[in-house]
Amino acid sequence: MKFSIVITTFNRWEMLKRSLLSCLQQTMPCEVIVVDDHSSDRTEEYLQELLLGYGNSFIYHRHPKNLGHAAAVNQGINLATGDWIKLVDDDDYLADNCIETLNEVISNYFQTSQNSKNHKAVICSTQAIQVDENGQEISKTKTIGNTPVTYINQADIHYGMLLELVPFGTPIQVAFSREAFLQTGGWNSQLDTNYDDIDSWIKIAQFGDAIFINQCLGYRTVWQGGLNQKFSIPDRLKVNMEIKEKIYQLINPKYHNQLPSLENIYNYLHLHWSFVSLKQKKFSTALTLLFPALFSLPAWQLFLGRKNQQRIAHQIYQKMP
Repeated sequence: MKFSIVITTFNRWEMLKRSLLSCLQQTMPCEVIVVDDHSSDRTEEYLQELLLGYGNSFIYHRHPKNLGHAAAVNQGINLATGDWIKLVDDDDYLADNCIETLNEVISNYFQTSQNSKNHKAVICSTQAIQVDENGQEISKTKTIGNTPVTYINQADIHYGMLLELVPFGTPIQVAFSREAFLQTGGWNSQLDTNYDDIDSWIKIAQFGDAIFINQCLGYRTVWQGGLNQKFSIPDRLKVNMEIKEKIYQLINPKYHNQLPSLENIYNYLHLHWSFVSLKQKKFSTALTLLFPALFSLPAWQLFLGRKNQQRIAHQIYQKMP
């Protein structure tokens, strides 16, 4: 199995150095592709110098004009020759054994006779460590299931995503089949950096099973320069609702008799983002979003329903054989 790492970058060459070196120094050799979205800083000069030392294992592509993050992702994957793709944003970076671990777990999945006959994994997610601009740990993402490696059958993925029991996470956590990605048509530039990654995971998951590795294999930088920081909370809520609608349409029929209504999902999202607003001390936004969701009992049940979520999770999480 061959892996390609695709790094997208724009005007952050200082952060890119850390990201790129973490990819070039993996314990398992892999193809590394950097797509420069027409940076105007030292990015091109730095990457041209680096090309001289790494030969064919490193590919540099520069856009003739700025096309956006989603277009850069699509270009990188079009250039890739790997069976599986590992995305990396320029402000994030990988553990040195990330690709080796992904390869071991995914290969084991396909070597298992039961899975090779009846299942096809197309997407894999890991835990990540959240760090600040100085690389200091802030937090870790949650585990999925209670085993080192968990898989979820394709029929269960979208229902789990709707209830947020199957959180694939940001690009630094996710690897996926290049073949499945190409069948989806790629990332949507209209969502550029605002749920464009989640939109892609939803579409890829139509084509096979998911694997979750309960090990921190990537580092995500949380800082004011993050791409998603430019969106207001109402804008994020609006797209979040659209994403839930897409998931809703893909849920397997076996779950249709226990689906919450879209209205209750919308009210739940209003509650969620109102609490995000309170945490950020945006009190007027929080008050605006609270009504009428504040009076929706089903929305509060979704917001607080931990016991029911644990029961559902037990049904859909599968231990790797």
